[in-house]
Amino acid sequence: MDNPKNTPLLALCFFLTSSATNIKFPTSTVTPAAEISATRKADKNGNFKVSVTAKNLASSDRLVPPQSVYIAWIVTNTEGIRSIGRLTNKNAKTANIETLTLFAFSEIFITAEGQADISHPSGVEISRAKFKK
Repeated sequence: MDNPKNTPLLALCFFLTSSATNIKFPTSTVTPAAEISATRKADKNGNFKVSVTAKNLASSDRLVPPQSVYIAWIVTNTEGIRSIGRLTNKNAKTANIETLTLFAFSEIFITAEGQADISHPSGVEISRAKFKK
């Protein structure tokens, strides 16, 4: 029989996991070994916590032509395309970014760029995914 003391805890766990949206990016033609996923979660202030994780993503300097960084971008509902930052390598197998944005968005993509301080994507697009609304 279930323990009634666990019911509130289970309800809280369900709420916390159901409020985040997870997606997997399609296989990239540029870096086919990469397994890329993203999570979007709204916070109580109306901001969105975004996390992108890429496993087995080739180093950007190994691309043809070589690039310097991978940058994650969002397609906002009202402000166009915005950079959310560069993916950083935690180790040789995983690159990620975790950030907050105040922009509501439904699409996210990654590009390989020659420099990190750019305001619009101009490099090779690695992969793109859409969140369900």
